[in-house]
Parts: sequence; structure tokens; C-alpha cells
Amino acid sequence: MATITANPPRVGLPGLLKHRAVHKLLLLALAAAILVPLANARWASGSWPTALTVDFSEPLAKASDWIIDNRDSHPLFLYFFGHVSNVVVIAVRAVYLGLLAVGWAGVTALGALVAWRVAGIRLALGTGVAFLACGLLGMWVPTMQTLALMVVAVLASVVVGALLGLAAGLSDRMDRLLRPVLDTMQVLPAFAYLLPVVLVFGIGVPAAVLATVIYAAPPMARLTSLGLRGADKEVLEAVESLGSTARQRLLTARLPLARKELLLGLNQTIMMALSMAVIAAVIGAGGLGDRVYQALASVDVGAALAAGIPIVLLAVVLDRVTGAAGERLGAEPEPRRGLGWLYALVAFAAVAVAGRLVGRLDWPESWVVGIAEPVNRAVDWMTAHLYSGVPVIGGTADWAGHFTTWVLDPMRDGLQTLPWWGVLLIVAALAWVIGTWRTALTAVLAMAAIGVLGVWKPSLDTLSQVLAAVAVTLVVGFAVGIAAARSDRLERLLRPVLDVFQTMPQFVYLIPVVALFGVGRAPAVAAAIVYALPAVVRITTQGLRQVDPAALEASGSLGATSWQQLRQVQLPLARPALLLAVNQGLVLVLAVVVIGGLVGGGALGYDVVFGLAQGDLATGLVAGGAIVCLGLMLDRVTQPTERRAKKGA
Repeated sequence: MATITANPPRVGLPGLLKHRAVHKLLLLALAAAILVPLANARWASGSWPTALTVDFSEPLAKASDWIIDNRDSHPLFLYFFGHVSNVVVIAVRAVYLGLLAVGWAGVTALGALVAWRVAGIRLALGTGVAFLACGLLGMWVPTMQTLALMVVAVLASVVVGALLGLAAGLSDRMDRLLRPVLDTMQVLPAFAYLLPVVLVFGIGVPAAVLATVIYAAPPMARLTSLGLRGADKEVLEAVESLGSTARQRLLTARLPLARKELLLGLNQTIMMALSMAVIAAVIGAGGLGDRVYQALASVDVGAALAAGIPIVLLAVVLDRVTGAAGERLGAEPEPRRGLGWLYALVAFAAVAVAGRLVGRLDWPESWVVGIAEPVNRAVDWMTAHLYSGVPVIGGTADWAGHFTTWVLDPMRDGLQTLPWWGVLLIVAALAWVIGTWRTALTAVLAMAAIGVLGVWKPSLDTLSQVLAAVAVTLVVGFAVGIAAARSDRLERLLRPVLDVFQTMPQFVYLIPVVALFGVGRAPAVAAAIVYALPAVVRITTQGLRQVDPAALEASGSLGATSWQQLRQVQLPLARPALLLAVNQGLVLVLAVVVIGGLVGGGALGYDVVFGLAQGDLATGLVAGGAIVCLGLMLDRVTQPTERRAKKGA
């Protein structure tokens, strides 16, 4: 009897049919068998049906005209936006005049002394050298202009992001409501919302600050929410058992426990704000970004690099200082630490006063070192010797041509050849197999919204570029990240290189990319890879290094080789970090897709740039909205597993 009732091993087709993913695909196939013939009979196959497209040109044109007509008379502009604009201008000007008042020596001393108190003498020396390098490159005044704007923009971003993160961290409903808002803020290309921002605030500093806040606030919001939600439950229960109120629990337990996440949010906000320096210069931000933009307009790579290096130096210094502050949180307080800050303040005041007394507030012109000419000569040499005619391997122009012919063209043509319902089915299958039906529905609706916006074919062109760039980025990023995780020396060598690539404005390396690869979709993909690669490498390295050492020791004691430990222990345990690397790679590639429109990338990137250049609100916003929908779809396809796991927990 026992033999009769025993369950035999599930093998072959019957066992396969028991798999959850197969169930989902069978249900989807059944729904497709019913719906596809109906949709095909009603709207036919091929590209997205015109009958399902909505024209947004007229309402957006009316909105643009209304803003222009009422900007100087409507109470909303006079008593709200006008005051916001005035406050921003006053704040930026006050910080800028304060920096000029203490002079180059005072600013350098202040930066070095703060770094000394936070991270030690080595970072203090590095900070001092970084500020001096800004002066040596002849960029002291533009650096102070950018620093003043960044101080105000970062403070505003931190306040906005912290408030949003506080709401999302304390309320599940607010978290669900804010998630798509934060996704939109982070994925929507800056060029897409520059035009409406300029319509409201005009060209100048207020528009630049607001555009920077929109782009830089989401990391602070996300990490604040993460820190509040990840607070130790036992500590919270202990505080609650003492009869504390919700406000007291927030101030005495939740926020202190989330200090590291809050500081990491500040770090990421600073980096994102600095990456907006050049884009903000398009609408009158001035400073280093304006110097980069003007140099690239005249194809002067040397001048662009001279202005781009200070942006990198500022980013690296601020990254190191905030990172060191985060590492010291929770450490034992140093004796007489307050006295050390007093000494630093006295030293700064002495240097600032001495500089004013000797009349040396401005950086001396005789100390400026010109690098533009040798850099331009190097670029000319690279173009002459590497662009074409290289024996055996061919020139970079040949590589770009082969990549376009063998990769980009087939991917674009394949996607555009698929019937519109076929694309939706593929998206639904991918999202549902690794997620939930809600995930699949969101991804399908996001993809369908692209068709409703009337940019189906350009979006599939952009999608092909994104997929190609992400594939190359992940292959190279995972390989380098794994190597860096297994070698401390390689990780130390890579860190400054990754810092440069991550913080150098895209506009700076866009011209060398074009010089090497020509104009077209290939250089657009190359620029996206360069921009997204550092984040993938960093996240992969950090995820592998955070794997529990006990698991590695256990596998080693069982005789596992180094390769087996990597494949069977480290990679599976680091899966959340690897999924995050995929997600961030997609987001960052999408962020550069507009920049690619400037160098022949075409598709949605070109439409966004064209909309800003021509003042065409409809073209720019519709293309920007399509990019957001692409980002939402790709996010749901690559990141649903984590959400489902949390729900099941």
C-alpha cells in the first residue's frame, strides 16, 4: 500500500508542468490566444496602431502659451515662483560672495581643515592639492561659482529628499505613491524638463538649481526611506516599551539608527548634483559647466578638460570626506575632539585674515598653467593614428561601423519588425516569469503608454541602443568587479579611475569619443557604457566583498576551489547586489541616451534635444515621457524578484 501511495520523482514533462514559471507562461499563452486575434482583427499587426495614439501637441502648446502669457501677472508666479526664485538667487549670491571674501587661501584652508578633522591628514593634504589644482588650471572663479550653486542645490535636495524619504519610510502607502515619482525624477532626462523649468523661472540660476534638485533629490529620498525601514526592530520595540511617542521613537531611535544611510544619501546627492553642472549650464548656471559647454561648442577639448578636471576634483574630495564621515559614525569619540575643531576654526580664520591683509584674495594669473594646447595636440594625434588605417585590428571607425552593422542594426530592425502585440507579450512574459502579475501589468502598461504617445518606432530604436550598451556594460562591469573583489591591489588601482569616469561630465569625453568613433549610434552607445560602467563595477565589487566570510570558509573546508567558491557561493549570495548593478546600469544608460542624441544617436534622444533647442514643449516632453516609460518597464523586468521576496517575507 505504501508503494502505491508514494509519490514518484517528478521528471520529464509532468514535472516541468508543475513549475510556477511554466504555469504563468501557459496562462499568458491562453490569454494571448484569445486577445491577439481580436486585437489583430481590430487594429492589425505591424507598428503601433494610429487609432490608439493620442496627440499631446495641442494641449502642451496651450500650456506653454499660458505660462508665457501669465508669467509676469498671475499670482502663482508673482507670489510663489517669484519668491522662490528670489530666495535661490540671494542664497547662491551670498555663498559666492562669502567664498570670494575669504580668498583662495581661506577656501583652501577651510577645505583642508574640515577634511583633516573628518578623515585625517592624508585626505586633508589631498583636499588642499585639489583646490590648488583648480587655481593652477585657471578655473578658480568658475570653481567658486559652481561650488556656491552646488551648496544651495545640495542643501535644497537634502531637505526635499529627506522629507520625501521620511514620508516613504514611515508609511507603506506613501512609499507606494512616491516610488513612481522618484523613478520619474531619476529617469526623466534633464533636457526634457529644462524647457518647462525655463518657461516658469526663465534662464538663470533659479532654473539651474531647481533642475539640479529634481535630479539629485531621489537618492536622498530612497536612502532615507531605506534607513528608516531597516532600523533594528528589537531597538524600536525596546524604545516603544518605555512608553515613548511616535515622534520620540523617530528622533531617538529611527533617525540615529539610519545615520549611515542618511550620510550615504548626502554623498550620492552631492555626486548627482555635480554631474548636473554642465547640463545646468545650458540654462544659465554659469561656473565650470558653462566653461565646458562653451569649449565643446567650439570643439576645444583642451579647454573643456581644463574645466572638467575641477568638477572631478570637487566630486572626489566631497565623496571622500562624506564617505570618511560615514565610516566614523558609531566609532568611539576622540578625546578633546571639540578642541580640535576649535583649533581648525582658529587656523582658518588666521589664513583668511592674512590673505585679506596682504591683498591676495584672487588667484594670481602668473600661477596659471595652460593644458589646453598639449591636450588638443594629443587628441589630434589620436584621431590621426587610431581613427582608421591601424594594421590588423583596424581603426576605431571600423570598430564603430562593425558594431553598428552587426549589433545595433539587427537589434533595431528586429524590434521594429515585431508586431506591437508581440512586443507587449515579450515584456509581459519576462516581467511575470520573475515577478508578479502586478509587475507584468505595470511593465506592459508602461510599454503601451509609449505607443499612445506616438513614438513607438523611435522608442524601439532607443531600446535597442540601451540593450546593447547594457549588455556590454554588464559583461565588462561584472568581469572587472569580480576581479576587483578578489584583489585589494586592483581595487585600489581602479578606485581613482572609476572616480574620474563617474564624475567627469559626459560632455567632456563626448568629443574624444566622437573623434575616435565618428558620429552615429555607436559613439552614443560608447558614451553610455563609459558613464554606466563605474557604478556596475562598484556595486559588483561591494556585493561580492560583503558575502559572509563564514560561508566562504565552510566551502573552503569542503575542498572547494577558488572558482567553485565564486560560482557556487559568492555569486548566489551576492544576487541582490548584482540585480542592483543591472538596474543601475539601465538607469545610467538611459540618463545618457539624450547626450547620445547630440552625436547622432537619433531616436528619443534627438527628439528631447530638438524640443529644448526649438522651444517645442510637446516634442521634448513626449520623448522624455517615453524614456521614463522605457525606464519603468526595464526596471520592472530586472528588479521584481526583490519586491516579491519582500512581500513573501
